[in-house]
Amino acid sequence: MTTPTSSAKSEGLRDVVASPSNICYIDGDKGILVYAGYNIHDLAVNSTFEETVFLLWNTRLPKRDELEKFDADLRANRELPNGVLDLIRTFPKNIVPMDALRTGFSALSAYDPDRHDSSVEANHRKALRMTAQCATLVAAIDRVRNGNEPLAPRADLNHSANFLYMLTGKIPSEVETRAFDIALILHADHEFNASTFAARVTAGTLADLYAAITSAIGALSGPLHGGANEAVMRMLFEVGSIENVDSYVAEKFAKGDKIMGIGHAVYRTEDPRATHLRRMSEEVGKVLGSTRWFDMSKRIEEIVVEEMNKRNKAIRANVDFYSASTYYMMGIAIDLFTPIFAVSRISGWTAHVLEQYHNNKLIRPRSEYVGPVDQTWVPVEKR
Repeated sequence: MTTPTSSAKSEGLRDVVASPSNICYIDGDKGILVYAGYNIHDLAVNSTFEETVFLLWNTRLPKRDELEKFDADLRANRELPNGVLDLIRTFPKNIVPMDALRTGFSALSAYDPDRHDSSVEANHRKALRMTAQCATLVAAIDRVRNGNEPLAPRADLNHSANFLYMLTGKIPSEVETRAFDIALILHADHEFNASTFAARVTAGTLADLYAAITSAIGALSGPLHGGANEAVMRMLFEVGSIENVDSYVAEKFAKGDKIMGIGHAVYRTEDPRATHLRRMSEEVGKVLGSTRWFDMSKRIEEIVVEEMNKRNKAIRANVDFYSASTYYMMGIAIDLFTPIFAVSRISGWTAHVLEQYHNNKLIRPRSEYVGPVDQTWVPVEKR
């Protein structure tokens, strides 16, 4: 019997390079996040979600006519099949939105006109439909569970504004639209995170694109991956007001409890995505007339960072910390935070699956066996 050598062992595959990729680069020590060569700060300031999706899929920025066509194609593919809408209506009203998303998304495969075609061109068309329809699906799930009919997508609104409209029934302000667009850009990809790797493992078997993305949604539903910004918002509810922040954090430190949304498995300095969401949280609060949630978040971050500096630990807010208050102030239900993650990350998931198909190799790691060996068989009557 052979087992992998100890030098190959890494629990959770931490820091193990599984495959080359042209899509995303992270330097956690320096706080750098790059999509296909473009720094996330440049994209957050200058790009749109639609342009970022094109970049992830093609590893280059689109020309103007390409971007216009890509945007038009996304708008034209937003509507859900009636069969999927009917399925959503059969769900219990108390269904967990991520469970509804996983089931509804898988059902979309039955209605895709390219479902039996695995060519490169067909997979790109599928990826476009998935990205367009994922937003519609999340909005429809929320409206139906609240006793409302889903709203038809509006072709005159961009991806971000249209999603917020389908969710709330109101056309969002420019600040809300831009804040949400930036959030989608920032969440679009993050290298071989758990859900992306799950998608690539499934794609590595040459399962179809829908199977791969359904795998990703399943991985995202776990509390150690998605859901951190939900926990941040619940923490803010628990704190209650800016006056309670100092004592709340002090009590958490005294008990050795974790402060949600602070620290990251990869970054040893500020999560570059948090830089922009911090600003957007404040701007959205100002537009809506109250910076209460931002003020509480900022004070929590200040206290934690000061304490961690005393301990020589470089721990800062991560992407989830300020996205929580940003989403909540827009009127988004807390249990929709993780499905909204999928509305963005589907762009990165599909990019990685397309890349996996392009140069596929079955992903089949080894385990380190730690059980007994050479046991003697005993007949059942003598055990």
